[in-house]
Amino acid sequence: MIEIEQAEAQLSELDLLASMFPGENELIVNDQLALAELKDCIEKRTMEGRSSKVYFTINMNLDVSEEAMVMFSLACILPFKYPEVLPEITVRSVSLSRSQQTQLNTDLSAYLQKNCLGDVCILNATEWVKEHASGYISRDTIPPAPGSTFQPVDLVLTRLWIYSHHIYNKCKRKNILEWAKELSLSGFSMPGKPGVVCVEGPQNACEEFWSRLRKLNWKRILIRHREDIPFDATNDKIERQRRFSSFEEKVFSVNGARGNHMDFGQLYQFLNAKGCADVFQMFFGVEGQ
Repeated sequence: MIEIEQAEAQLSELDLLASMFPGENELIVNDQLALAELKDCIEKRTMEGRSSKVYFTINMNLDVSEEAMVMFSLACILPFKYPEVLPEITVRSVSLSRSQQTQLNTDLSAYLQKNCLGDVCILNATEWVKEHASGYISRDTIPPAPGSTFQPVDLVLTRLWIYSHHIYNKCKRKNILEWAKELSLSGFSMPGKPGVVCVEGPQNACEEFWSRLRKLNWKRILIRHREDIPFDATNDKIERQRRFSSFEEKVFSVNGARGNHMDFGQLYQFLNAKGCADVFQMFFGVEGQ
């Protein structure tokens, strides 16, 4: 299968998935830029200019017992050579412990390797999860039935790395700071062109932040990278996994004709000091220094 055929297979599968998961938030394209690049390359019949892998998330509510329904999310990244090579799929759920999640993903990968190599397989993966996911959940981790007075603790730390074409507007910058504070999120925002926002904290708080942010008027904004870290225990363990102690706006030395381009070298040093240097290449396609 040549490159253009691989790209067409990816787009056809996305169209199929969109029809299979039509509900709001059932299928979320996390990187709209990568999807736009894919469509553009197919239209022009060349893979030149394609820089990002297609990244999307499928959310499914599954019955795991007579009383409980649990949300499972499949984060899917399609390598350029997919379906010749397997996709990168990570299944997550707040009802899975870290060891349960690891075992589920290991078993799913083995199934795909054995049965689906060389063919599009995201739908196969969702069917496998529907059939097998309940077997990985312990009864004491299943959320209580509606009406129960017990509220489970959100045991997932989420870190969103958000890319914007630019962030100049003072009102948007103020919203970013105020919403992060309101939702108890840590991280930073870097105004200018491009704009970068990183938020980390409880999964539901990060998703609320993104829901508000994306509704503002942007030329282009997308989640470039997402990290979800599940925990077996309590909130204090989650807090220790934060890379940032608070949320702040970072303004590095500016350059460019309009004084609107930040010093990427300083940004890299800042990320490196926080243990996040690998994110720099995800954002800009080059290694930092």
